[in-house]
Amino acid sequence: MTEVEANDGPTPVLDLGAVVGELTVEDDAASDDVSLEGLEQELQDYKTDDVVAIILSKGTKLRDYTKDVENNLRQIELDSIEDYIKESDNLVSLHDQIHDCDTILAQMEKLLSGFQAEIGSISSDIKVLQEKSMDMGLKLKNRKAAESKLAKFVEDIIIPPRMVDIIVDGEVNEEYMRTLEILSKKLKFVETDTMVKTSQALNDVQPELEKLRQKAVSKVFDFIVQKLNALRKPKTNVQILQQSVLLKYKYVILFLKEQGKEVYLEVRAAYIDTMNKVLSTKIRAYIQALEKLQLDIATSSDLIGIDTRSTSLFSRGREPLKNRSAVFALGERINILKEIDESALIPHIAEANSKKYPYEVLFRSLHKLLMDTAASEYLFCDEFFGEQSMFYDIFAGPFSVVDEHLNTILPNCFDAIGLMLMIRIIYQHQLIMSRRRIPCLDSYLDKVNISLWPRFKMVFDMHLNSLRNANVRTLWEDDVHPHYVMRRYAEFTASLIQLNVDYGDGQLELNLERLRMAVDDLLVKLAKLFQKQKLQTVFLINNYDMTIAVLKEAGSEGGKIQQHFEELLKSNTTIYVEELLVEHFSDLIKFVKTRASEDPSSSSERPLTVTEVEPIVKDFASRWKAAIELMHNDVITSFSNFLCGMEILRAALTQLLLYYTRLSDCMKRIAGGSALNKDLVSISSIMYEIRKYSRTF
Repeated sequence: MTEVEANDGPTPVLDLGAVVGELTVEDDAASDDVSLEGLEQELQDYKTDDVVAIILSKGTKLRDYTKDVENNLRQIELDSIEDYIKESDNLVSLHDQIHDCDTILAQMEKLLSGFQAEIGSISSDIKVLQEKSMDMGLKLKNRKAAESKLAKFVEDIIIPPRMVDIIVDGEVNEEYMRTLEILSKKLKFVETDTMVKTSQALNDVQPELEKLRQKAVSKVFDFIVQKLNALRKPKTNVQILQQSVLLKYKYVILFLKEQGKEVYLEVRAAYIDTMNKVLSTKIRAYIQALEKLQLDIATSSDLIGIDTRSTSLFSRGREPLKNRSAVFALGERINILKEIDESALIPHIAEANSKKYPYEVLFRSLHKLLMDTAASEYLFCDEFFGEQSMFYDIFAGPFSVVDEHLNTILPNCFDAIGLMLMIRIIYQHQLIMSRRRIPCLDSYLDKVNISLWPRFKMVFDMHLNSLRNANVRTLWEDDVHPHYVMRRYAEFTASLIQLNVDYGDGQLELNLERLRMAVDDLLVKLAKLFQKQKLQTVFLINNYDMTIAVLKEAGSEGGKIQQHFEELLKSNTTIYVEELLVEHFSDLIKFVKTRASEDPSSSSERPLTVTEVEPIVKDFASRWKAAIELMHNDVITSFSNFLCGMEILRAALTQLLLYYTRLSDCMKRIAGGSALNKDLVSISSIMYEIRKYSRTF
């Protein structure tokens, strides 16, 4: 078997112990020095080693194998020596090269050592330079800070020649105001900066700054006084001058306030005095122009309960008679409240057109002008002077002029409608100023309002007393149509109710209730002067109907007063219907009210009989149409309001039908009553007549 075949076959498992056990140890000189301790362990360790396994599988002795190995090593050593000898030249050359490299490296080491020493020296120099640089940087920073402060100090304290030229010789314009601003900053700097006060430069600069301040204050004072004098010129539009000219120089006022307090107070006083006089003059002139346009509406004799016949035509004044209706009726005068924010009247245009106005129109126009002027002046004072309180000093004069005017007008004003319109105008103006957020007229408008109410109350009480103290016999006229006093009352009440719609003034409502009670009493007294009860009732109905109509024309706000007169009208209409029917059908009504409800079969002392009813039936049948015609004519002539008269006639005919129906029902219950059927008028015939008159209605 070859070696390859042996290797390809299964590897035999060897027993190392058996192999070793067969080894023969030769006795030699070294055997005594060999120790077998640990051999067993080593054999176990190499048991799985491939080389050992191959050796053992071949059965080679270890000594032989060792000798082979030694021989191989010796041969390899000899080969290596031979190769070394062959390469000896190269090795010598390599040795020389290594030696040269060592020499070069030694030189470089020496050179680098020198560099290292120099670098160390440079590093110490850099540290020194760095310290110097930091020191110089700190010094530079300090110097820059000092330079900045010094530059600002120099800039704030020096006086440039250009600034001196402008302050001394320049005109007051935008450049001048910018220069004033710079001067003001320098003056504040000198006064407030603690560093300046200890500086030597202050001694040089302060006198010059003071001279400039005095020059600037003097110059702007003259300039402002010149502008204020322009306000005094006639026909000057003050608002335009304020807005387009003065406001451009408002810094001048601020400069005076800060750097020339005494001069500022003089300017302030001069402006207050100027505007006080200018506005007072303008408002006085406007009032005088308005007075030429005044249309007198009422005099002290124009009261509800005064007899118009007792007033002379010469005491009426020169106003047209068509204006007399405005004493008690509101009419188109209420339009003034819808035009509350319209522009004020221009008197010369109105005068050229020969127009006259009730006083409330002039009152609104005056207060519209006052309100707009006050708002403009209040805002100007706030913006130009920075003082709102100046307004009240300025307007003390205009307020006094208006107060003087009102104190002249109000004691001679007997127009209650006009006074109430003025009260409403003041209220609307208060709302307008509130929406503008300008409170300058609050106290003034309150004062005017407080002065108007007592005057209105006094005039109202005059009307009330004229009713309470009226001479009934003087006022009475033998006429059942609406009385002129009642028409005055109706128009007057309707006007005040209309003026109270959006205000809900409880005090006014109480006064109107007092007036109603007074007119009720007077009307009843006037009615009682008529001889016949029927005429009294007709008189009351006509007046109540007219009053309700007037209240309704004024609007749907008649309220309790209108309801009161409607109830009186209803109750008096019922009375009149009964009186009218009794006048024409007294027997029928008397029978129906006293006998128709009795039972004919009852055992009464006087039972109902045909004999008792027959005259009534025949009388009605013979003249009922003629009686209705007479009733119609009576109603037509008695009532001034056709519609009211027709309503009353309809009510009377309806009541007549009810009476006759009860009579017919009564006859059916009377024994033998059927004998009168031929004389009975059919209900349908009466209904036809009623419808005929209803068609007329």
